[in-house]
Amino acid sequence: MNHFNKLFLFTSLLYTNYLQAQSLAPLTVEKIMRDPKMWIGTSPSDITWGDDSKTVYFNWNPDKNPSDSLYAYSLAGKKISKVAPADRRRMPGKNGIYNRARSMRLYEKNGDIFIVNYKDFAIRQLTNTTERETSPVFSGDETAVIFERTNNLFSISLTSGLVSQLTDFKSGTKKPESQPGGQEKFLKADQLAMFEVLKERKDKKDAGKKVTEADKPARPKEIYLGDKNVTNPQASPDGRFVTYGLVQMDKSAKSTIVPNYVTESGFTEDIPARTKVGAPASENEFWVYDVKKDTARKVSTADIPGIYDKPDYLKDYPKLDTAWKKKERKVIFHGPFWSDNGQHAVVVIRSLDSKDRWIMSFDPATLSLKLLDRQRDEAWIGGPGVGGYPQSAGEIGWLDDQTIYFQSEATGYSHLYAFNIATGKKIALTSGKFEVQNVVLSKDKKTFYLITNEVHPGEQHVYRMPVTGGARTRLTHTPGAHEMTLSPDEKTLAIRFSQSTAPWELYLLDHTTEKNVKPVQITRSVSAEFFSYPWREAKVVTINAGDGQDIYARVYEPKQSNGKAVIFVHGAGYLQNAHKWWSQYFREYMFHNLLTDKGYTVLDMDYRASSGYGRDWRTGIYRFMGGKDLTDHTDGAQWLVKTYGVDPKKIGIYGGSYGGFITLMALFTTPDVFTAGAALRPVTDWAAYNQSYTANILNEPQADSLAYRKSSPIYHAAGLKNNLLICHGMVDVNVHYQDVVRLSQRLIELGKNNWELASYPMEDHGFVEASSWTDEYKRILKLFEEKL
Repeated sequence: MNHFNKLFLFTSLLYTNYLQAQSLAPLTVEKIMRDPKMWIGTSPSDITWGDDSKTVYFNWNPDKNPSDSLYAYSLAGKKISKVAPADRRRMPGKNGIYNRARSMRLYEKNGDIFIVNYKDFAIRQLTNTTERETSPVFSGDETAVIFERTNNLFSISLTSGLVSQLTDFKSGTKKPESQPGGQEKFLKADQLAMFEVLKERKDKKDAGKKVTEADKPARPKEIYLGDKNVTNPQASPDGRFVTYGLVQMDKSAKSTIVPNYVTESGFTEDIPARTKVGAPASENEFWVYDVKKDTARKVSTADIPGIYDKPDYLKDYPKLDTAWKKKERKVIFHGPFWSDNGQHAVVVIRSLDSKDRWIMSFDPATLSLKLLDRQRDEAWIGGPGVGGYPQSAGEIGWLDDQTIYFQSEATGYSHLYAFNIATGKKIALTSGKFEVQNVVLSKDKKTFYLITNEVHPGEQHVYRMPVTGGARTRLTHTPGAHEMTLSPDEKTLAIRFSQSTAPWELYLLDHTTEKNVKPVQITRSVSAEFFSYPWREAKVVTINAGDGQDIYARVYEPKQSNGKAVIFVHGAGYLQNAHKWWSQYFREYMFHNLLTDKGYTVLDMDYRASSGYGRDWRTGIYRFMGGKDLTDHTDGAQWLVKTYGVDPKKIGIYGGSYGGFITLMALFTTPDVFTAGAALRPVTDWAAYNQSYTANILNEPQADSLAYRKSSPIYHAAGLKNNLLICHGMVDVNVHYQDVVRLSQRLIELGKNNWELASYPMEDHGFVEASSWTDEYKRILKLFEEKL
């Protein structure tokens, strides 16, 4: 019996008498949809370490309060205690920036800048103003701290405390100095020529002005931004340059409005919301201010390799393809990221169409860029450590003064690479058909701490690896998922761990003592009532898809089948749910246990586009959502019939958000496969969704209308034949309620009468109220019970 099974057995024995009085079985919707913190418990979250590595801090709520509180675990006393408000206010801020020796840490707290000295852990406050100071970093020589205030950079000397302004960005445009006209010039010259006293006084005034100007201290150049906004100002380590971005928003981009009907005022109130995909994009520029020369210059992107490349999808649009003109694609710069010696800088450049990521060396003196690595994807750039959006730089840093590390999907899976900028040599530090999902570099830059899924796509484990690559030492072994937070002295890992039948708990692992040492559990958050029910560990299986690919899935097997089955479709698209840890869909997990108790077989699939399986799986829905991701589910339905003897006329499907979208596509385009479906907060028309997610997958609607027509359920609504339930929050600022209103009108005009809509006036995309969850899932259960 392993460590975790022993723990659960102990917990069960400890509460035996209590369980006899309060047992969760039989499951009902009303029981499992209660406020989880009131009956399940609250897992620890937001794990951080004290600077002395002797205390672990985390948010927790064992007392069932309205919100979580800060707790501390003392490694010496082996005791958990609640942090008093006064102590919390005195605590150092989280995260921050270390100096090169890791002997000091800078952080921001409540808009002020602090520094902690690891020699005695003394905290020194550097600023105390009503303005907000942010983003503190050490200067190149580490004698000063540079920080941002009102979009300008300032420095403060660690010895004298002198505050100096490094930039002077100003909004608007500089007013031109008034120039005298011809008549005024003539009269002035005539007066000076005529009156000797006037000339003498002018000469004295001019001489005094020169002296005054000479005595003025050096100030940074005034840089007027016009209607642009400055982003990410950074000083170079030697203080010679300041790099910064300029963003110009397109004011013609129209935002949507979400009406809120149930309000304190009694009036309908408007909630400002996002723009829709395809709205005019912002313009991004990258600039360098040369302090010595007092000049500001824009960095050109014209010579970036592939900057003029057109996307392959235009081949489907001959007019657009032939009309494509050689033009620089829009990009966003990230960085620069400087080597410790301050001699080298690299930038990460992402194209706004998400099809390119360049890592380039950068010389601010000459504004020159040199290609180090380019990743091109005709679908879109993404994956763990790479970042799925142009606004993300991804994982990148320096191993030494000549070598950078980064992640790339160059092989089809996200792996870690090293690149020597002097030799141009690129080395794969990890490889294989798995993903590196988290990276932490040790303070001596000799070791990586990694989380990967190499054991199984449904498991996440912690490894230790030399920065040169090679053999990895596995530090966690129990099936499930592990999240790690390394202590400042790097001797101990704070780990959040969960298994498929048990929520997340906090553990500590001293990885320096012995091999294969087991983590020690610190918190016990879950209630006896929760453990009173024998929650099923769903079987993780692979199902062969029609195109030969293996789909990972979880199946819930009833003791006695009623011949019916339900397929659950997880949301978010790029998300994983067929795994061996506690699902973020815990309510659905409990609902699946309820269904299985009633004899249903339940299938939960990591369909095409789910995370954890590499680039090809991630991009399997490019230009056709509702294509392979839907056929994966119809293949799953056939597998249920073949493997479990399910009646093909008694299969239902349901899911929320992306899962709601797939449910609509299933009932509209494969009506003979699914007899009933519940679409929760579904996208009905991708042209109404947001830019960052949708444009990656379908491009923009005005450029790739074919992809939107194929992928949007509203165009396929005529195919509805069986029973459809739609549930949607009316103040949903993610997938707007307007989506389902438009679909409703379409179904009405088509004369469909086998659907219904349940609206929730006070719910956003993710429901909050237990009453709403209960109502929604009672309707879903009723749908399946009556229609299957």
